[in-house]
This record gives sequence, structure tokens and C-alpha cells, in this order.
Amino acid sequence: MSTELLAPLDLAFWHLESDAHPMHLGALAVFAPAPGVGPGWILELLGSRAAAIPRLRMSVRDVLLPVGGKAWTVDKDFDVHRHVERVVVTDADFMAGATRLAGELMERPLGRGLPPWRMYLICGADSGPFAVLVKLHHALADGMRAVAIGAGIFDEIAAVTSARTAARGRTAVPPRSWLPDPREMAGMALGRIGEVGRALGVGASVVRAGRLDLWGPSALTAPSSGTRRLATADLDAGDLRRIRRAEGGTANDILLAVVAGALRRWMAERGDSLPAADPRALVPVSRRRPGGATASGNRLSAYLLGLPVTAADPRERLRAVRSAMDRNKAAGPLKGAGAVAVLADQLPPLAHRFGAPLAANAARLLFDVLVTSVPLPRSALSLGGCPLTALYPMAPLARGQSLAVALSTYGGRVHVGLVADGKALPDLDRLAAAVEDEFTELYALVTGTDRTPVS
Repeated sequence: MSTELLAPLDLAFWHLESDAHPMHLGALAVFAPAPGVGPGWILELLGSRAAAIPRLRMSVRDVLLPVGGKAWTVDKDFDVHRHVERVVVTDADFMAGATRLAGELMERPLGRGLPPWRMYLICGADSGPFAVLVKLHHALADGMRAVAIGAGIFDEIAAVTSARTAARGRTAVPPRSWLPDPREMAGMALGRIGEVGRALGVGASVVRAGRLDLWGPSALTAPSSGTRRLATADLDAGDLRRIRRAEGGTANDILLAVVAGALRRWMAERGDSLPAADPRALVPVSRRRPGGATASGNRLSAYLLGLPVTAADPRERLRAVRSAMDRNKAAGPLKGAGAVAVLADQLPPLAHRFGAPLAANAARLLFDVLVTSVPLPRSALSLGGCPLTALYPMAPLARGQSLAVALSTYGGRVHVGLVADGKALPDLDRLAAAVEDEFTELYALVTGTDRTPVS
């Protein structure tokens, strides 16, 4: 299909963006060098792999109907060289230079007349490690879909994709009528009624959860400047499993508790007073079914969670997070104020077009920081024979908020990507260090050791 309407939630993300407030997510993938592999060849390989991903050839166009709607269409003038670029860092510390540069590149809005994505090959001055920064507009994909799209650049995924494409070319696919089966129509109608009912319930929850007594002045909720900073942290996945075995709960519960403790530690180092009430985190939840069809648009809901920064004991913070997340999961991802995406899915296109500014500013009434986990393939990955050593996900910032935290596990490590408004959080590196320090302290308390073992 060459044309596809933007789903309501995708349309919402498209209209939420402004020049000063980009709405793209991304990832910084770091690779070890391989003998005989130079940056010029990697750049060409990156371009050819990206050009072979059908979704990356799609751009957004206006449509007559529905009023206010937009559609994905194949860009007839697609040129991958407009989207893939090589940049060089001269810093002695490559990772420090790469993260600094990645933050600057994340500031740049994606051109609206072209397919909304960019890739940057970030190289050092020598033949050492290199990184690839991938930027995708949030209208193009949610976290899980972004992984599926971006994974197409890796050797292992590209080989499988090419084989499947060839197999499809050899197999005749029976035509399917554009008229749905009557039983399907009945099911769609019943599903629509159920979705509208859920949306009404979410809307009522949003109204009840909206805060007039906001968290108060904070670096986390400063006015948006449009600038971006990126910082990274690395945690040991083996140590995470040991904490989980000792304390119970999920790995995500532990990581959320670590983020809460890191915020508390960071505030103390800055000399900030602890808030009277805990800040709220929006914790996205995928609505994609494992093994189900890979829908092209965003399929998201979320939970709201009070991050227990006012609790002094790390174990107490973990217990508070576990209890709150258990309540969220018992209610399910389609209920509560956190499920604002479910509400957005039921609004007509025209409502997104004119209501986007109001919705963008209203995010501050519901939550203070975004914390999300992004699943990655468990197998080892490489690009042109160069092994992937780390992948730091990057989440978009809601307007009026200054921090988003994304986590992913790969190669025995938990990689933490922190994206911040550059003017509001110039000391983001200190917060990244606080994440590592908090994880070390929690591990020591649980296991009785003085420090986290080096893997």
C-alpha cells in the first residue's frame, strides 16, 4: 500500500511538535572497530541498509478526508543521502564527545517535507570506536516499533530481512477483498464501542488526576528552551538479576526505584530541598501483543507512578515502587489517567490539529518526568562486522518538562539514556553518575557487598 492514514495517536505526536520542541525519539548505538573497516564504507552500508527499510521511505502528506487528517505516502523523490550523514568528534574521550554531539543533533527538528528520520555516523579522529545516532519522529514509531525499524541496519537483521523478502517474491499471495467479512464488521463495531467507553473512563481519570497544586518550581519542569543534552549510565544486568532474586518484583520496578533514588541524590548534591510530594513519572506501556501483527503506528498506553524521592531508604523506595506498579498492573494499561494515549486514539483528526497546543501544555498537569524501558534483541548484533557494544535509547521530552529517562538491556549491561533540556539541566552528567551510584548502593544493601562487581 502506497498511502496510509496516520493513526490518531500518530497524528497527535505530529501536531505536538514545533520548531522549538522536536518530537523525535532515538538511540545512540556504539560499535567497536573491525580490521579493514573504514568510516566511508560504513557510511555507504548504513545508507543502503536504511534505504532498504520500506517504512523509512514514507513521508507525511495532507489529505482531503478526513478533515484535518494526514497520510503516509511513499516519497517518490526519496534520496537516502539526505538522511544519512557522517560527523567527526575530536574529543580525546570519544564517548564524551559522541554524547555531547548527539545532544546537539537531537535539538534539530526533522524536516517535514521528507521522511521524518535521520541517521548520523559519529566517528573519532582515528580508527577507534564509532557510533550511530538514529532519530525517528514519534509519529513514525513508538519505542518497540522504532527498535524493529532501526534494527534493519544490523548485519544479522538485514540478512534475515533480505531472505524473507526474497521468499515473499517467490510465493504468490492470494488477493484479499477490500470488503471485510460481515463477522469482522460486527467485531469491529463492538470493539469500537468498547474503545469509546474506555476513552470516556480515561478522560474522567485524567480530570481527577490533574494537579492544580503542581510539584513546584524545579529544574525538571522548567520552560522548554529547545536545547538538548544527552548523558549515559551503565549498570550491570547480572547485578540487577541478583537484586531481583533477593527483593522480588520486576527488573523494571528496580530500575524505577533506582531512578527515584538518583533524583533524590542529585537534588541533595545540588542543594535543592526535597519536594513536599513525590514527582510523578509517566511509564509507557506497549499495547502490542507478543507474536501479533506488527502495526505500523504507535500502540501505547502508560501508567502514572509517584517516584518515592522523599523516602530515605533505598529498599523502602523499591517497596513503594513495587506496590504502586502492582496496583497499576491490576487495573490494567487501558484504565487510569496514565492511559492518555487511549483517549487520544478516539479523537478525530481535526481535534488533534487544533487541540495540540492545549494538550502539550496540559502534560505538566499529569506528570513530571518520563521513564521508559525499551526491549532489544538478545542476540549479539554488528554493523559491517563491527560488534555493537552499547545502545542508549533516547525518549522525547514533553513540553514544559526537562528530563526523560530510557533504559535498555544488551550484552549483559543496562544502558541508560538521559535526555534533558540543555538550559534547565546543564548538570545532567551528575544525574547520570547518581544513577550509577544509587544502583551500587542498592546492590550493596541487598547483597552485603561493598561495591558492585565488575563484569
